[in-house]
Amino acid sequence: MKQRRFSICLFLLLGVAVAAQGQRSLRLSLQRAIEMANDSSLSAFRYQNMYLSGYWEYRTYKANRLPSLTLNLTPAQYYRYITQRYDSENNVDVYREQQMFSATGGLSLAQNFDWLGGTFYVDTQLDFMRNFGDTKSTQFSTVPFRIGYQQELLGYNAFRWDKKIEPLKFEKAKKQFIYNTESVSEEAVGYFFQLAMAQADYNLAKDNRESTDTLYAIGVQRHKIAAISQADLLTLKLDKVNARNTLRNAEIALKKAMSALATFLNLDKNTYIELVLPSRPGHIEISADDALVLARENNPTYLEQRQNVLEAEREVDRSKKESRFNASFNASVGFNQVADNIGAAYKDLLQQDLVSVSVSIPLIDWGVRKGKYNMAKNNLNVAKIAARQEEISLEEDVMVTVSDFNVQQDLVSSAEEALELAELAYDQTRRRFIIGQADINSLTLSLNRQQEAQKNYIGALQNYWLNYYKIRKLTLHDFESGFSLADHFDFDRGTYR
Repeated sequence: MKQRRFSICLFLLLGVAVAAQGQRSLRLSLQRAIEMANDSSLSAFRYQNMYLSGYWEYRTYKANRLPSLTLNLTPAQYYRYITQRYDSENNVDVYREQQMFSATGGLSLAQNFDWLGGTFYVDTQLDFMRNFGDTKSTQFSTVPFRIGYQQELLGYNAFRWDKKIEPLKFEKAKKQFIYNTESVSEEAVGYFFQLAMAQADYNLAKDNRESTDTLYAIGVQRHKIAAISQADLLTLKLDKVNARNTLRNAEIALKKAMSALATFLNLDKNTYIELVLPSRPGHIEISADDALVLARENNPTYLEQRQNVLEAEREVDRSKKESRFNASFNASVGFNQVADNIGAAYKDLLQQDLVSVSVSIPLIDWGVRKGKYNMAKNNLNVAKIAARQEEISLEEDVMVTVSDFNVQQDLVSSAEEALELAELAYDQTRRRFIIGQADINSLTLSLNRQQEAQKNYIGALQNYWLNYYKIRKLTLHDFESGFSLADHFDFDRGTYR
């Protein structure tokens, strides 16, 4: 087979112009194009930021499970206002001017308790107040230590649902990142072979123009000796004109395809790209059953549907518990004291106890809570049905892709053989035409077959690699090396180790 099947050298295109303009040239294999796409393309940047969003959401969830220490301060607060006071001497209420300066500071340590949905807390507080006016006074109020616990007794426990959903969301975010990385690879394959096909069209058009020029010159000489008819000569001239027009269109298409690939790789759109076609791939036999098992284990669609069902179940639980009466509990024990100076405020402490149970009972809401509960149940049913539909659709996609991939391997071999035969047949027919042993129709037919075989070969390679990376995307598994993509993925860099 001719070398052009394995390497498409674009230096033949506008070589003088490239040198004059100083354009950057780049030699690019399929694997290198995929690496650059996952490293530099705008799609890769977008997917990396989507993953980081999920990562920090999970980090926030984990942080909420740890003790939190909070400092609450009101360093200065000044009031000057008229207030109502009782005058005991005259037995009347009077308005008096009031001036007050206060400051407050507190330190609180809290720990959420997932299983019950409550919160343990430990805090300490210091308050200062000074009154101005006719009666001046200074007071310090302290709570040196207090420990307590509060929670909803019958209400919705958000902590318990978060413990179910948030780890699942983060696992989905990681697998979605790998899935998106494979999507970028699949997209890079498409751009790569679009340029390869455009270059093949250009090379074929260029060869065809040169061939038609040569054949027309030969035809002119043969027409002079009456070896061919005037009609055949006109046909050769028409082929020459059509070949030039085809070459111009192919050149425009080539520039567009090259610019599209460069833009996708986040390069300068005028970058001059030399493609190196991948060689014939080795045979990989993929079982549809194995691919389905791997897809169920790894594909983020399954995790996403599980997440949707869990979130719908959470809303059912929330609306159900909010539709009935609710009770909350708060209990604490500690110490406090009030004194005119800060030292005395921490002496002879008095015990401070609090036990509180509050109940909220909806009496009349005109069916609002019941409507929310029924709506949540219907949404749960919708989520379950949608999840099953997505799973069925994904399984069908896996089956079809595996089948296409296995067939495509044979088509690559057939396309390669057909190209060898077409090139050999065209070369022999061209030689026979030059010496007058073949007519113009045989030559045209042979050329068309050779061109078609070249396109079919590149198309077969394209379909093979597209199916290959689509299977990787659907299963998150590398069938060539036999390892799970998640086991070899560097989530910090967004690449495979």
